[in-house]
Amino acid sequence: MMVTAATSTTAAKDFAAARRFMVDGQIRTNKVTDERLIEALVDLPRERFVPPAQQARAYIDDDLPLGNGRYLMEPMVLARLVQTLQVKAGDRVLVVGAAGGYGAALLARLGASVTALESDPALASFARTALTGNSSGVNVVTGDLREGYAQGGPYSAILIEGAVAEIPARLLEQLKQQGKLVTVLRDNDVVVGHAVLVTRGEGGAAGTRILFDANTRLLAGFEPTPSFAF
Repeated sequence: MMVTAATSTTAAKDFAAARRFMVDGQIRTNKVTDERLIEALVDLPRERFVPPAQQARAYIDDDLPLGNGRYLMEPMVLARLVQTLQVKAGDRVLVVGAAGGYGAALLARLGASVTALESDPALASFARTALTGNSSGVNVVTGDLREGYAQGGPYSAILIEGAVAEIPARLLEQLKQQGKLVTVLRDNDVVVGHAVLVTRGEGGAAGTRILFDANTRLLAGFEPTPSFAF
């Protein structure tokens, strides 16, 4: 099908309406009250951060498959995690498992200086393209997600963009004192996980607080360690 200026304009209007519906139906009704974040969610074109074949589904209230076992986190869960971080202008933030860059873009819209860590080179390349013109203040890097990215730290906040069975100590070490980490904790044996806030205290000790239930898919590389029964 030939794409004309008229069809492009219609599609843009449809996506804008979908963003507004997402914010009104999924975000505001689920305890997201930070107006800066809501403004960013309304303004940021979520469809640009997913493969073309998935753009029509970019605003569903579920994790969106990106291929190779990776997902874009459900809008409500991501928004509540980002809100919990309470980032301020100039904060250094690490996004682990940045995928197409959407979560990193949201944090940058809030004024953070964001390092977006991705283990998949193809996804990292896609994120760099998606972020062009949609958000500044994001540095996309590739590497082992469990190792974090110490070169960009220490961080005021870390977002693990997916569920994990456990939080690697290496990531907590890259937080500033009183720095915050948010993610969803779950394993293969539970139906629903728990969104958590981990705060680094004095001496590196960490305190964990459960925030809400979340049915988020496990992030590749953070699955539970297999156990053997005898």
